[in-house]
Amino acid sequence: MILRQFLHTDPVAASYLFGCGGKASAAVVDPVGDIAPYVEAARATGMRILYVVDTHIHADHISAGRALAEATGAEYVLFEGAEAGFPFRRVKDGEVLGLGNVTATVMHTPGHTPEHLSLLVTDRTRSAEPWFVLTGHTLMVGDLGRTELASSAEDGARALFSSVRRLKELPDHIEVLPGAYSGSVCGRSLSGKPTSTIGFERRFNKAFRIEDEGEFITAMTADIPPPPPEAARTRAVNAGAKS
Repeated sequence: MILRQFLHTDPVAASYLFGCGGKASAAVVDPVGDIAPYVEAARATGMRILYVVDTHIHADHISAGRALAEATGAEYVLFEGAEAGFPFRRVKDGEVLGLGNVTATVMHTPGHTPEHLSLLVTDRTRSAEPWFVLTGHTLMVGDLGRTELASSAEDGARALFSSVRRLKELPDHIEVLPGAYSGSVCGRSLSGKPTSTIGFERRFNKAFRIEDEGEFITAMTADIPPPPPEAARTRAVNAGAKS
């Protein structure tokens, strides 16, 4: 297993390159800005980028996903339900993306947006059990993603409640690698620590701990911060609309 985390400050976001060094196969998740660091990281680790995955159609920044996929010959991946005006690899819930000895299983985790996905990653040289989950803007360290950027806040919160229940079924030791940290406009009480575990968030993440659906929806629809600047236009551009 090779894993690289890229922390960005403008916008505040986290992206990842991971894969199998032995089989020279990698994926990049939620790339931001200049594609050169991802290309260089793949080159330095001797891996070829096979997949570029956006966990969702972003509203806070212009995705670098399609540009990176085109530059590297990788497949650009979104969840099958994404409404986008360009060709992409449509993945289903439960589908497995193979990267040599590493696998990434797609989990449909809507709520922040309807098409949001997470990736449950296993390194089969270590164990047949998963090691970490890339959660995008669903489960982050300290809070959950806001729910009104691509649907009504209530509908998003209801979908997110179901996604949270799925994530809670994962073992406590599973590492959580989110798509944002404190300072991001896509969450509220986010921590400056950019990684966690399911077990720690189960105990200390107030929103993640809520078990009652009505209470959860009330909490997620209260005190909603202002949307990211030009959020609707940014999401439309990322979905393939003319800029």
